[in-house]
Amino acid sequence: MTSLICNAADSRPAYRNDAPRQQPGFLKTLKIFWEFTFNKPANTVPAQSLPMQVLTREQLLSAPDDTLFRLGHSTILLKLKGEFWLTDPVFSKRASPVQWAGPARFHAPPISIAELPPIKGVILSHNHYDHLDYAAVRELEAKTEYFLAPLGVGDTLVSWGIPVEKVRQLGWWESVSAGSLKLTATPAQHFSGRTLWDSNKTLWASWVIESGGLKVFFSGDTGYFKGFKEIGERFGPFDLTLMETGAYDPQWPDIHMQPKETMQAHIDLRGKVMLPIHNGTFDLAMHSWDDPFEQITALAAARGQTLATPMIGEALDVAQPQATGAWWRMP
Repeated sequence: MTSLICNAADSRPAYRNDAPRQQPGFLKTLKIFWEFTFNKPANTVPAQSLPMQVLTREQLLSAPDDTLFRLGHSTILLKLKGEFWLTDPVFSKRASPVQWAGPARFHAPPISIAELPPIKGVILSHNHYDHLDYAAVRELEAKTEYFLAPLGVGDTLVSWGIPVEKVRQLGWWESVSAGSLKLTATPAQHFSGRTLWDSNKTLWASWVIESGGLKVFFSGDTGYFKGFKEIGERFGPFDLTLMETGAYDPQWPDIHMQPKETMQAHIDLRGKVMLPIHNGTFDLAMHSWDDPFEQITALAAARGQTLATPMIGEALDVAQPQATGAWWRMP
């Protein structure tokens, strides 16, 4: 069931987390903005170009089923039963309302939208700019059959010109069949908004992706919460979990997970292998750009968990993820 509050002065619902989110208040928000703008450590951005494997349409078409390609941040391309699926496609230079300011990419996408093969479905977690890219959505419309979105986000897509028949909107715990997949929108602990006036007017979600006997979990953005255990009990075990590991800070503890919480969430979900996402593309916090990789690698070793860390553009077998190198440790 999806939690929402109705405001008599506004016909649109305001969604909420099951557990109340800490509100930073004006002064704390101002302090965070000041530190983020003027006191950023130098190592939040890589000092050199990141290694990457450039992709071609031919490579994607010839890739075997159950292959995954990480395109950057939380953008994952999945090939399942001959169909291609994209999570949170962000291809723009900046994760921002404008392209002349805001967090800029560390790397170009390994393939352009024009080069992508037809996309069966786009799976969206929420409407923040580093997850919902207007330019990408508009360009993807011509080659995409389905857009799967949390409640309210689908309305945004329709307002942008996506045909309503292509859009499927789901609340928490609701499922839909699309192409060869069964997709279920599951809870997350986060928030939404693209302006100062639309806070929490659309829902946020994680996703369970089922392809035959194969199960993948996509976290979207979330703090750590008890819902992970319930998702694991209902749908686990998962062959692969795509878990937010980045943009964390003690100043916003309940909307992004610290690495140790990400690892615990993966265990709660009964995941077999974890792929850390939401890192390595944009500068969105005060930690060093490679801190998410180093911390989660150490935690996986300490807790006996299996980790997959493919470089951008590198193919990964979803059913049997192979060992991947520490590509971020550049000379």
